[in-house]
Amino acid sequence: MSVTQSFIAGEWVGEQQAKALPSAINGEIVAHTHGETLDFSQAVSYGRQVGGKNLLAMDFQQRALALREMALYLQEHKQQLYDLSMHTGSSKADNGIDIDGGFGTLFSYASMARRELPSGNVVHEGPVTQLGKNNHFAGTHIMVPRGGVAVHINAYNFPVWGMLEKFAPTFLAGMPSIVKPATATCYVTQLAVRLMQESGALPEGSLQLIIGSTGDLFEHLLEQDVVTFTGSANTARMLRNHPNIINRSIPFNAEADSLNSAVLAPDVTPDHEEFDLFVREIGREMTAKAGQKCTAIRRILVPEDRVEALCDKLKARLSKVTVGDPSVEGVRMGALASRDQLEDVQANIQELLKTSELVFGGDGSFTPTGDGTDQGAFIEPHLLLCRNPDNGCGAHDIEAFGPVATVIPYASIDQIVPLVAQGRGSLVTTVTTRDPAIAGTLAPALAAYHGRLHLLDAEAAKESTGHGSPLPMLKHGGPGRAGGGEELGGMRAVFHYLQRTAIQGSPTMLAAVTGEYVRGAQVIENDLHPFRYHFEDLQINQSLLTHRRTVTEADLVNFGCLSGDHFYMHFDEIAAKNSQFGKRIAHGYFVLSAAAGMFIHPAEGPVLANYGLDTLRFIEPVAPGDTIQARLTCKRKIDQGRTSPDGHPQGVVAWDVQVTNQHDELVASYDILTLVAKKPQ
Repeated sequence: MSVTQSFIAGEWVGEQQAKALPSAINGEIVAHTHGETLDFSQAVSYGRQVGGKNLLAMDFQQRALALREMALYLQEHKQQLYDLSMHTGSSKADNGIDIDGGFGTLFSYASMARRELPSGNVVHEGPVTQLGKNNHFAGTHIMVPRGGVAVHINAYNFPVWGMLEKFAPTFLAGMPSIVKPATATCYVTQLAVRLMQESGALPEGSLQLIIGSTGDLFEHLLEQDVVTFTGSANTARMLRNHPNIINRSIPFNAEADSLNSAVLAPDVTPDHEEFDLFVREIGREMTAKAGQKCTAIRRILVPEDRVEALCDKLKARLSKVTVGDPSVEGVRMGALASRDQLEDVQANIQELLKTSELVFGGDGSFTPTGDGTDQGAFIEPHLLLCRNPDNGCGAHDIEAFGPVATVIPYASIDQIVPLVAQGRGSLVTTVTTRDPAIAGTLAPALAAYHGRLHLLDAEAAKESTGHGSPLPMLKHGGPGRAGGGEELGGMRAVFHYLQRTAIQGSPTMLAAVTGEYVRGAQVIENDLHPFRYHFEDLQINQSLLTHRRTVTEADLVNFGCLSGDHFYMHFDEIAAKNSQFGKRIAHGYFVLSAAAGMFIHPAEGPVLANYGLDTLRFIEPVAPGDTIQARLTCKRKIDQGRTSPDGHPQGVVAWDVQVTNQHDELVASYDILTLVAKKPQ
């Protein structure tokens, strides 16, 4: 049998067979862990010195492109992962969540980074705050790579997605990762890491893999390092309290299994479409990954008079679920990850039965489909009912980490939030309602106990990704029992691995540090118009001060006729006199257009297109007779590695625009985003 190897300090380590890793389908040995002891001091040093150096030789945009290349390579070779993942008990649908979901997370982060992160390795988190009366002293925030390593300790249920959803933002942040998958399914994670290495897009030292124990790894971590964990709340608590983690104040992010809920609001009856959607959502969450999801529904809150109807529909749905070998046609639910996990789930079901009754499952008639499955880790779905939650309900405290959920009745809508809150913090709750007013009341109250709320009605169901699907652009995590941490959430996850630092100084110095023009900084002015420079030659702070233009009555009339905007403030003398301005004023968009006319260079040149405005504000009114002037300054350059449809390379340039009046007062302020050509090859 093969030995599952660690990937440490650029080498694959492991020849000696150690712990046997049986198939969750038939009990046959799939692989072994290795018996060699790892040098974690070497691993951490290698990550910092080699991985960190190689990652920081790239910028955010280059790392985003590398992330996309890895995702493409993994996607091309996914069948290998599918075939191996079957032994973890995963069905084809489960692989879609774990394997394809992992690739999708890489693609999403690559795309978000290319849109939102700068070239370079400094993120300027504005706005700049003027700290002195005459703007000689100002302050802002930057975010920079931490210079350490990130240790990711993952759970057994998602051997691919669990690694990639942490790796993607870490990699973008320029931080090397040391990944420790759960032993039961580590052979799938090892294959994913091998494929990533084969892609050629993984810089040396940026990803290391630990198979087996973490040993003394935590002893070698320093203040610049980060630890993330996914798994049980008890293990999270133990790791968080490691002396070195505490003494060095090492950031520790935990995402723990939680007692998530699904709530049927009192306005939904069995005659409504939403009732069936509620049943479908619960059935899917009970059986996807055999219920081994940190986001799975464990508690089902239903109005008292709808308990029987719900149980009948759920039993009918669950009775159609075929459990067994996922390679057999018609099987919809696979196995738990291991026999140990099966014993744990069975023991917790017995604890739940002390306060609840069995509604479905556990009658002794269950036989999984497929040859050899009697040696597998199969269990049928179990639906329980806690008829009298006021007398105690174990479902608020006990989690059977499998296809197990408990129905809990409530008498009035006022009981919903207190019942859900007994879970002591959850990753996600679904609220199914037809009434926006109910959603508007329940969601803010439930939000205090959750990382995410899924509001389900017939309209959302047309496109909903479901209760149990964390998305790369939204936060994944939750308070209390759920770990108190955050993952995903778009750029928030990347920023978690960066150090935020306040900087103070003159605007010129702030511009030098941030790599962006800061108002008040020294500008670069010369005879050549900024729009005449190719992307490579254009400098930050390069600026143009335009000629002046006096706004006339004719400007208002002509712009009003052209645009169709005849708002009274522009044309009604009496109404305008009675306004806060005391006079007629020009259209804000006329000021914008007039400024463009003053700073534009009309001849053909490197500037290809204006594709947007950011941070537009009209600050002071402009009236007929006022004279305006504009300053255009190169604020930011982003090289996304893009080309035009006809193959010409180009970059993105953001221009700071300030429009002032004859008193040097700022009347309009905004950024223009343009595509600028690079020099011909």
